[in-house]
Amino acid sequence: MLSGSDNKKAKGLNSQPPPAIDQSDQTPHMFVQFWRRVYRPLGFHKGYNFPLCWLPFSWKSCQILTAPGFIFGGALFGFTLAKLSYLNIGGNASSSFANSASPGEWFWYRNGIYRVGITIHLATILPAGLLMPWQFLPVIRHKVLMLHRINGYAIVILVIISNIGAVMIVRRAFGGTLATQAGVGVLAIMSTVSIALAYYNIKRLQIEQHRAWMLRAMFYLATIVTLRLIMIIAALIISQSSNYYTTMECGSVRTIYNTEPQKIQSLYPQCTQPGSANDTLIMVQATFGNGQPEQIGASLRMNFGMALWMALLLHAVGVEIYLGLTPRESNRLRQVSYERQMERGMKHPGSAGLTSDRFGDADPWKPLKEVELAGPGVPRDHEKDDTR
Repeated sequence: MLSGSDNKKAKGLNSQPPPAIDQSDQTPHMFVQFWRRVYRPLGFHKGYNFPLCWLPFSWKSCQILTAPGFIFGGALFGFTLAKLSYLNIGGNASSSFANSASPGEWFWYRNGIYRVGITIHLATILPAGLLMPWQFLPVIRHKVLMLHRINGYAIVILVIISNIGAVMIVRRAFGGTLATQAGVGVLAIMSTVSIALAYYNIKRLQIEQHRAWMLRAMFYLATIVTLRLIMIIAALIISQSSNYYTTMECGSVRTIYNTEPQKIQSLYPQCTQPGSANDTLIMVQATFGNGQPEQIGASLRMNFGMALWMALLLHAVGVEIYLGLTPRESNRLRQVSYERQMERGMKHPGSAGLTSDRFGDADPWKPLKEVELAGPGVPRDHEKDDTR
């Protein structure tokens, strides 16, 4: 995401895709040949990068890393498409947010600050979810770099605004437990900081760090997909027992049975007693399978916080594994960063951005030409005798 003034200098940023490396002398079998015809026109030069970024499953992603392949690009895009009807927030359609949200949730989002928050969140995060996977298609970066930049700026703005909306509603989201509030807060901080670092690094032409931080941001944001899977599975598990209960507000129950007040009288008479308010709490059994609507809602809100933390952990670990599996691409992009930074006359070329050799104890990075000139007999920095 470079500004227009950087366009000329960064012309070669991604215009030179890495050459394909033939790792086998044998002729690939028919499936590999077919697979290459699928991913190479999109700009991918490694068989595992395409499924890790876009497809839910493949033979190669299964061998390397199944979880990110399932939730990374294609699943995020599909999940967002499925939720686009939520933009009709308070409509009467069955697919609107009001009628499709977890039972009882709409009570808090009908008006006031929570209605503003949910509107901001959905109106920004859904478009961001549609735009983000395209940032990782190499063919766009190689051939339509300006589109990559414009799309990137749009994503940055949308995600930051959506995080503001998420923080506004977190007190009431799925019960608003402390686990939920802390999880949403941490996710908002992690995604915002990752995007900010990605933006800073690309302005410093530190391309490999820009790539790493944008990947982290996308993995973190895709937590919502894995969260839903874990939440539903957990709800089915706890439904096997009749010993799980949680609290729900009378207002939520009244919203569910707004046309059937007799059910409220028979199921939750506390909510019909004189003096009962919308925030009066009642105990509801958590049953997902064959339960009443409020029981389904209770089973989801009961484990939302747990599912959020589990999904966030999986994604945080998964993206670091993926980055660790692609060191060649990082090294190539760092060499490109060095060349661009040299052209711009920046200090510390190759490390002008936020790199570990400037702020940690990593060996100072050297460009490829210096390494080749030094030869194999020259000791590396960490091998030199330091008597200070």
